[in-house]
Amino acid sequence: MPAITVEDTLVLPRLAGPAADTRTRPVTRTVDARHAVEGAGFEVWRPFPGGVDPHVADPFFLLDQLGPVEYAPNEPVGAPWHPHRGFETVTYVMDGEIAHHDSNGGGGVIGEGDTQWMTAGAGILHDEVPTQSFLRNGGPSHAVQLWVNLPAALKFTPPRYQAIDSSQLTLSTSPDGGALVRLIAGDLGGFAGPGVTHTPITYAHVTLVAGAELEVPWDRRYSALVYVLSGRGLLGDERRPLDGHQLAVLGDGDTVRVGAAATQPGDATTLEVLLLGGLPIREPIAHYGPFLMNTRAEILDAIDDFNHGRMGTVPAVDLAADRTTPSQDPASPT
Repeated sequence: MPAITVEDTLVLPRLAGPAADTRTRPVTRTVDARHAVEGAGFEVWRPFPGGVDPHVADPFFLLDQLGPVEYAPNEPVGAPWHPHRGFETVTYVMDGEIAHHDSNGGGGVIGEGDTQWMTAGAGILHDEVPTQSFLRNGGPSHAVQLWVNLPAALKFTPPRYQAIDSSQLTLSTSPDGGALVRLIAGDLGGFAGPGVTHTPITYAHVTLVAGAELEVPWDRRYSALVYVLSGRGLLGDERRPLDGHQLAVLGDGDTVRVGAAATQPGDATTLEVLLLGGLPIREPIAHYGPFLMNTRAEILDAIDDFNHGRMGTVPAVDLAADRTTPSQDPASPT
C-alpha cells in the first residue's frame, strides 16, 4: 500500500493535540464491510450503505474499498461509461492507475496517492478505467471511492472535476512521530486538506506503526467514522478492537482516538485507517443506482434525463476508440 509515504515522519509538522478538558468520542457501533463484485468486475469491500443506516453515515452515502488485488497482465477492470446526479464521487488511489473521462471535459490519470474529486451535481457521464500501460502489465490495485451527498439546494449545481496530485496532500504526524496523516479534505489538528468541498467534511488516510496512537480534535458538529483498510486498531478510551474491513461509528465528543495494536495480523507492521466525518445534511434520501436525490420523483426525472441524453454525451473520441460505451441500464452504483 504505497499511497504516499515518508521515510522519516519526524520531519513532518505535528498535529495539534486535544485540549485537557475534551471528551474522546466513544465507539457506538462496529460494522463488517460486505464483499461484492461491482462494475466490470471490481473486488469491493463496502461498509455502507447496508451496514449502517444512510442517516448514520450522513453526509456520506457510500464507501467502497476497491481491492487490494493483484492483477495479471490484461486482467485489470474498470467502470465503463455511466451517469451520476446529486452527489460527489471521491476516488483515492493507493496502488495502480485509473484513467478518468467525463462528458463535462474533465479527466486525467490518477496513480498512487492521487485523488479525483468529481461533483456530479446536475448530471454527468463518466468512466473510470485502467490505463493502457496498467492493463497491459497488471500489478497491485487498491483504491477507495467515497460518495459525498449534496444538500437539496446543491443537487443541481454544475458538474466539476478536481485532480488532487499526491504532492498536494497535507502531510503531518502525531507528537511522537508514530503516525503518518494524509489529509485529503477538511481541517484536522490545525491543518487543511486540498480538496474543495460543497459539503463540509474531513477525510484523511492514516498509517500508524504497531503500538502507536493518534488523538486529534474533531468538530463536535460532525459525524465521525473510522474504517480499517488493513491491520488491527484500538479505538476510543475503551480501546475497542477493530480489524481490517471493519467500520466504527463514533458518538459525541471532541476528539477521535485511534491506536495500532502492538501485534499486527500476519507480517503487517502498520495499521491503515480512514478518518471520515462531516456536517450532517439531515434531509430525505432517495437512491437508485448512480442517482442520489431527495424524492422518488427526482429519481424518475434523473432516469428520464439520462435516457434522453440530457446528462451529456460520450465524447466522439471515446466512442471511436476501443472503449466500453455507456450502458442504458443506470442501475450500477459504481
